Amino acid sequence: MELIELLEKNGRMEIETIATMLAMNKAEVEQSISKLEKVKAILGYSAIIDWSKVLDYEGVTAMIDVKVTPTRGVGFDKIAERIYRFPEVKAVYLMSGAYDLSVSIEGKTMSEISRFVSEKLSTLDSVISTTTHFIMKKYKHDGVIFEHEDDDRRIVVSP
Repeated sequence: MELIELLEKNGRMEIETIATMLAMNKAEVEQSISKLEKVKAILGYSAIIDWSKVLDYEGVTAMIDVKVTPTRGVGFDKIAERIYRFPEVKAVYLMSGAYDLSVSIEGKTMSEISRFVSEKLSTLDSVISTTTHFIMKKYKHDGVIFEHEDDDRRIVVSP
């Protein structure tokens, strides 16, 4: 568990550093990571990008609430699979509450996302309705805080 937690926080951490932190040798750490990858406990490694700081990139992210009719025998799995196969889709979650699925998509413009919703997502047989929410600003994502000021905001107390 400690190994997985370390890799989840920083997938680029050096094997030697992990070994030291866990009081293991390098070969044991490499073997453990290999085993976790083989059983698909570790599915991949990714970087968290603050796209607002990348020049000439004005991408848009949207969260779409989707109400669907489940299919007999497979429930929500079949429609969720059809949705996550679209290249624009970054994540799909089965939800409790008013909507069944939450779909995260990325596009270059709001128009591109609206075309995806109207031409691809809403036209699927099982989809009853959608509600699209555009992300205006990210404050925190996967535990990483965006645009956090490191300035000390405490009031200076002097004698």
